[in-house]
Amino acid sequence: MFNRRQLLGVGAGAALVSSAAWSKTSNMGLPEAALHDSAQMKVTPNPTTGPDYNPVVTLNGWTLPFRMNNGVKEFHLVAEYVEREMADGMTAYLWGYNGQSTGPTIEAVEGDRVRIFVTNRLKEHTTVHWHGMILPSGMDGVGGLSHPGIPSGKTYVYEYDLIKSGTFMYHPHGDEMVQMAMGMMGMFIVHPKDPSFMRVDRDFVFMLNAFDIDPGTYVPRIMTMTDFNLWCWNSRIFPDIDPLVISKGDNVRVRVGNLTMTNHPIHMHGYDFKVSCTDGGWVPPQAQWPEVSIDIPVGAMRAFDFKADHLGDWAIHCHKSHHTMNAMGHDIPTFIGADKSSLTKTIRKVQPEYMPMGTQGMADMAEMSMPLPDNTIPMMAGWGPYGPLEMGGMFSVVKVREGINAGDYSDPGWYTNPPGEQAYEWTGEIPDFTKVTDANTKITPEPAAMKMEMKNMKHGG
Repeated sequence: MFNRRQLLGVGAGAALVSSAAWSKTSNMGLPEAALHDSAQMKVTPNPTTGPDYNPVVTLNGWTLPFRMNNGVKEFHLVAEYVEREMADGMTAYLWGYNGQSTGPTIEAVEGDRVRIFVTNRLKEHTTVHWHGMILPSGMDGVGGLSHPGIPSGKTYVYEYDLIKSGTFMYHPHGDEMVQMAMGMMGMFIVHPKDPSFMRVDRDFVFMLNAFDIDPGTYVPRIMTMTDFNLWCWNSRIFPDIDPLVISKGDNVRVRVGNLTMTNHPIHMHGYDFKVSCTDGGWVPPQAQWPEVSIDIPVGAMRAFDFKADHLGDWAIHCHKSHHTMNAMGHDIPTFIGADKSSLTKTIRKVQPEYMPMGTQGMADMAEMSMPLPDNTIPMMAGWGPYGPLEMGGMFSVVKVREGINAGDYSDPGWYTNPPGEQAYEWTGEIPDFTKVTDANTKITPEPAAMKMEMKNMKHGG
């Protein structure tokens, strides 16, 4: 008989319970509610029964198992209070599903009939909206419109046919502002019924989400509309977001859903790619367009495909610069160009360990080990093979290597650049730069001039 944790070890396509367990669960009427309380990626093996498809890999996440009941795929989602390790040294108290925020990815196949049991363990009502799916109105999950809200302690059933394949999301439409701000969301992947249609070798999926959690605290500020300080992929922040590990020559898909309050231009280094799927469905090959960045609107998803031809470690990140920072305060003054030497001497009389920063930029924050409040992490916390990466938040690394086995997503470590393929210091003669003679060209002010300009601005000059 399977318990909640044992069921996690069964591939989604093979999650069939034993006869004893079947008798128990059929009498109870509910499939087991699988639980995963770790931020470690859990890879789902390919199905051994039923339709053939290549399961997705959820960064720092997992796929919800199902059971078959007279030809219907049955899932069990549990809305509940969860603890999520957002990064090493920081935990958030969130709301989610089956032990996690974001919730587990649901996978099925076009043409399947699904029956999804939703048990509410919150202290207020909830619903589940199946974002982007074509289904009966009464199954759409808008509380008060589609059906009554699911009361605390009760279980509702959603049942419908999956009439189209693609990339979808799920989230509440009951007290939506609070429940989504607390982390209740997940991805829903419907694979094509034709196993050869748009098939790839590696299929990654993650959700963009954001929180406002003050350093030293654990619960998000749910009234925040714009000034979020933690920008996440699947409620994780760099440097603790999983890398995308790929074997050279693989055909790769990356699917991204956005349930934050703003758009995110996702940029990948080292490659161009083709946009293969939007909220509306698959983009025909002849209509796919090339990009190196793709903007993900609010409440939308995009998928892009590429062939992994270029070995190396390649950054993938949101190109809004504040979204690649952690625990970022919004009331920090700008000290660029300021002389803090006398101030530093004064402060060190009472705080000898004081470190002045920000006068020449913020990069020194990535190198210094500073005391921090409990339950937070530095703004820039990632390290690479050559020093600090000076990144956080929505950032990860695409790691393309030779000969990685199918199904292997373990981190291969840092890439070693071949001789002659890495930038290096020039120690030869430096040629004279062409001097600017155009009177209309503005010259960047020298530091002293910049200080004077800042002083004049301060005094209204």
